[in-house]
Amino acid sequence: MTSALAPDGRLQLVIFDCDGVLIDSEGTSCRLIAEDARQAGWDITDEEAMTQFGGKALTLLKTEIEERTDTTLPQDWPVLMRDRFVEAFNVSVDTIDGARDMLEKVAALGLPVRVGSNSSMLEMNAKFRTSGLAELLEGCIHSAADMNAPKPDPAVYLKAAEAEGVPPENCVVIEDSDTGAKAALAAGMTCVLLRREPAPIPSWPGLVRINALSELPVLLGDALAQQNKASVS
Repeated sequence: MTSALAPDGRLQLVIFDCDGVLIDSEGTSCRLIAEDARQAGWDITDEEAMTQFGGKALTLLKTEIEERTDTTLPQDWPVLMRDRFVEAFNVSVDTIDGARDMLEKVAALGLPVRVGSNSSMLEMNAKFRTSGLAELLEGCIHSAADMNAPKPDPAVYLKAAEAEGVPPENCVVIEDSDTGAKAALAAGMTCVLLRREPAPIPSWPGLVRINALSELPVLLGDALAQQNKASVS
């Protein structure tokens, strides 16, 4: 596979995960899930829930909690939990440090952007509206939950590429979780993993690391410059 960040590749689309990349909502989401997990009999702290539940689809978490506690959650638990998320996000939500500035700089490079997330459209609309990012992402949001194909299924990323009319190999995905990175690589896309040092990252081909969103416009700009240079040489 030719990498969209390689000089001989073609970088045409940047696709962002939502939670942990643009929106700092994992703490709220995992805390609410942990509350239900504890009620079901799982002795898990809010801090442990961040690692245990982060980046996972609610349908998968329902099964995980049930298997861990040998209990049965309501069949519509994912919908009930989603509604609790939306209620919380309509009140308050934070962005990841530097998210707005980064999105504006990526746009200035002439690169289109899309979002592909395990969150529902209802959740993302609330998060982006409350955070003030909605104007930068209008009409560019895709939900794996609403597609019934949560990551690591690559469907949401393939859908985003299709909507933009860009081949998967010309896309770069920005992720923060191993689950999301697996989805991006399975889609045939390059993946930039946002993870602060000293946290490790998997040694998978097609994976690039950044420690802060401020590094991304520089990385993308360098890739575009190299590709332009290669095309005229």
